[in-house]
Amino acid sequence: MKYVIGVDLGTSAVKTLLVSQAGEVTAEATKEYPLYHERSGWSEQDPEDWVAGTLEALKELVAKSGVSAEDIEGLSFSGQMHGLVLLDPAGKPVRRAILWNDTRTTEQCRRIERTLGEKLLSVTRNPALEGFTLPKILWVREHEPEAFAKASRFVLPKDYVRYRLDGAIHMDLSDAAGTLMLDVAGKSWSQDVLSAFELAPEFCPPLVEASAQTGTLLPEVASAVGLTASTKVFAGGADNACGAIGSGILKPGLTLCSIGTSGVVLTYEPDASADYKGKVHFFNHGKANSFYAMGVTLAAGYSLSWFRGTFAKGESFEALTAGIDEIKPGSNGLLFTPYIVGERTPHPDAVIRGSFIGMDGAHTRAHFTRAVMEGITFSLNESVDMFREAGKTVDTIVSIGGGAKNPVWLQMQADIFQAEVVALENEQGPGLGAAMLAAAGCGWFPSLDACADVFVKRAKTYRPIPENAAEYAKLFRIYQQVYGKTKELNEALSAFRN
Repeated sequence: MKYVIGVDLGTSAVKTLLVSQAGEVTAEATKEYPLYHERSGWSEQDPEDWVAGTLEALKELVAKSGVSAEDIEGLSFSGQMHGLVLLDPAGKPVRRAILWNDTRTTEQCRRIERTLGEKLLSVTRNPALEGFTLPKILWVREHEPEAFAKASRFVLPKDYVRYRLDGAIHMDLSDAAGTLMLDVAGKSWSQDVLSAFELAPEFCPPLVEASAQTGTLLPEVASAVGLTASTKVFAGGADNACGAIGSGILKPGLTLCSIGTSGVVLTYEPDASADYKGKVHFFNHGKANSFYAMGVTLAAGYSLSWFRGTFAKGESFEALTAGIDEIKPGSNGLLFTPYIVGERTPHPDAVIRGSFIGMDGAHTRAHFTRAVMEGITFSLNESVDMFREAGKTVDTIVSIGGGAKNPVWLQMQADIFQAEVVALENEQGPGLGAAMLAAAGCGWFPSLDACADVFVKRAKTYRPIPENAAEYAKLFRIYQQVYGKTKELNEALSAFRN
């Protein structure tokens, strides 16, 4: 039996998976690393921590699996998006990496909008948000000129780790799409953007598809982790692109709903013709010559975690959600909006905050719990609704994350999304997607689609219950009014927040 490795470089830890040709996860190993928040809104990591964690995880993975190194043919990556790693001519970082969740760059975002105008959306296909990479580059150039003067090139987090493993610098298209410097449709660095901000073309790394082989393991790396120097290394992709691959979102009509701390709704796009006018993200897929559109709910699973921590501290989620199946859709007239840390889609608003609407003395904790779950799902449905308004078919949604662990919530998703909702047998998300890129790259399958037929194993399918779907359709239109009706109130209340 032959094997591949998927390396998922997350924000808090790196997770490695050893996957067989049959698509079975044989072993796992995870290593955590620190985050640095030296000032309010700042979020940084040391790239060397990523490298050390990855090497440790790979060594543990190989050792605990008992699999012969000669049988492990390749590895690939999934990585946290947008993070800025500036390299000097010797390939060493000139400062810590600035991460996707760093918010110091609001001024730079406004400058990008003023400078690029309509080209921002027509070329990069995304609005200027603090999380993206270009605003971070401009911030360092302005606030840390000495560090920026040392930098000759930038890469993204997983690209730096891969460079340390195979010695070659590349960036795949799915990750490059999150920099605000890529001509997404043209699949090349935008000369318009680079010229507008006086950035040299050689400042950007060579572009490849996520499935491209970038090299083999450096001998010293192979020796350190227990692999062979002939182990193939593939570019890998952005975490959301790899999450889509690992969930089988590889053809039109398929959509992903991922409920973690934040929530993502992602739909496959066969070409770059769709125009969402910047209301959702539009990125290159990890599957060659494909794209995906994506909406984000900032506080999806976090809203339920917050509710539990505040009103049911110490209780399990099973205890918290007990009895919600006996409550009818709509939670007896109680509505929740999950804006507790602001919102992203379709309202990019850092000031808006959440609401419970319609409380009365008849409501129990179970009503509030169900209302929170419904509100999270309504927020995710905003993206589904926009996809359909743009003419996209959304009839099958693969649900992963916390929202896929509760049968009542899965049925709720089917009813609110008005689509079939599919749970997976062995949900591994981005790490599995990275392994699939390696499997296809090693020639095990003729395509990612063929790989998905083996690796992505579906479990139960939930179909909309017509009467529930009809009630939720009416409630959703009420939900959509809450943002506009509470926006001014929240702006006024913001002066009283610590």
